[in-house]
Amino acid sequence: MFETSPENWRDSSLLLPHETRRWPVVARIGFISDTHGRADRARRAIDLLVARGAERIVHLGDVGSESVLDLLVGIPALVVFGNCDDPRNLGRYAEILGIDVVHPSSILEFPTKPQGVGLEKVRASSSETLRVGITHGHLESEVERLLNARVDVLLHGHTHETRDECIDGVRFLNPGALHRAKSHTVLLFETTTTHASWLDVDREAPHAS
Repeated sequence: MFETSPENWRDSSLLLPHETRRWPVVARIGFISDTHGRADRARRAIDLLVARGAERIVHLGDVGSESVLDLLVGIPALVVFGNCDDPRNLGRYAEILGIDVVHPSSILEFPTKPQGVGLEKVRASSSETLRVGITHGHLESEVERLLNARVDVLLHGHTHETRDECIDGVRFLNPGALHRAKSHTVLLFETTTTHASWLDVDREAPHAS
């Protein structure tokens, strides 16, 4: 399911240590992935997510170009890189822009467990926090680290296919891709309920005529 990248990928000086980010209550997060430099489609995707109430944007990797990072300026955003990215150069450019890079993976921790819709898909635990793991998905070791850290939800890209699957109490979500996919989709995730909705960018945010 997940591919392991060459060792020299993991040796980049810009790879940050695995860490947990404690966020305040954020109701809606927009997830995009696999833009592969398609800035026009990425712009429509981000605009669509923001219009639907996304308070933050997370890019799950295979960004593809500086022009895609430019679109995240001024928006609370996180980025991990994918197997088709140059983490050194794109990471430096993101730093110049003030974009938060958490490559190769991170855990987003929210202060309270969600109530209501979708709760049955989240592992039952005594923790009062919702732990959301993010990574591109090509590094199997990072997926394993997130699972060992007992995340409730794991979001990844890489496969260019949408996903909503529960395995051993962990919910796996994939927003799909904005390049080389049957449908170009993004994901709106509600942290207060764990409700996930996929948006078709070509249908809901078409090119301006």
